Amino acid sequence: MLLDPGFNLTLRPMKYPLFYEMYRNAVKNTWTVEEVDFSTDVADLHSRLTDAERHLIHRLVAFFATGDSMVGNNLALNLYKHINAPEARMYLSRQLFEEALHVQFYLTLLDTYIPDLVEREKAFAAVHNIPSIARKAQFCRQWIDSIFLLDELRSPEDRRHFLLNLICFASCIEGLFFFAAFAYVYFLRSKGLLHGLASGTNWVFRDESLHMNFAFAVVEQARREEPALFDEDLESAVTRMLEEAVDCEMQFAEDLLSGGVAGLSLADMRRYLEFIADQRLATLGFERRYYAKNPFPFMELQDVQELTNFFERRVAAYQVGVTGEVAFDEAF
Repeated sequence: MLLDPGFNLTLRPMKYPLFYEMYRNAVKNTWTVEEVDFSTDVADLHSRLTDAERHLIHRLVAFFATGDSMVGNNLALNLYKHINAPEARMYLSRQLFEEALHVQFYLTLLDTYIPDLVEREKAFAAVHNIPSIARKAQFCRQWIDSIFLLDELRSPEDRRHFLLNLICFASCIEGLFFFAAFAYVYFLRSKGLLHGLASGTNWVFRDESLHMNFAFAVVEQARREEPALFDEDLESAVTRMLEEAVDCEMQFAEDLLSGGVAGLSLADMRRYLEFIADQRLATLGFERRYYAKNPFPFMELQDVQELTNFFERRVAAYQVGVTGEVAFDEAF
């Protein structure tokens, strides 16, 4: 079975062709940081953003500085070790490349947005020095550490611990922390600001969507193979995890919006986070916690092909420099 200990190398006959197709689709979804044009962003930062918006961006890029590195570390240290299917490990290898690409994108973003070396070093130290970012980092680290010493998934309890780690990084970190960040970016883009950041974020968004689809497919396969793992205790643990993630992200929102950003309120941000949390729970087959509605019409009305699936719609074509089609069924 998928979570059995071992290191299966047999690709033929292929037991999990869905994971192989996800790998192929990820390869089609290729982009490079050099394609992102930040030229108008610099002028926006200097002359068009308000002080409050500038504070928002500085905090956001400080989170970006290390966010994807933590996801990559968990993938390499925990996920690759325990998902025992060669076609799934092919996908994880591709995802690890994408995490490195995101790190390069955000490194370039910081170099462009924060030319002062001292200020840039402060951004990279934000996981230690800025409480709202340190809390999110601690949330990530606690779940990385939760199975770090787990060498093999021998018991049902071991497998539940692993599933909680996988679900956390898909639902809470990539699926909530990053999606909250996307909302800030697209809010500013709706005002005609920071088009370079928004363009690069489109591509990161596509990658993150595929990462979540893969993780949820692994969870669903584990559910089919070992339904007894998915008991009330697991559902309660996932719900509590998402509640904590919403609280972490709300502390970050209070920091980002502390200067008062016209058009964004803490109440709307909480509703958006609750809406996203409900989407994650529903995808996992669990009961929704908040029954919240999306308060941000600008997220649904983005005039870009890459986001036509953002809330309960499908993407038919979103690739850069390649041919082929991939469709999402997930609601974000």
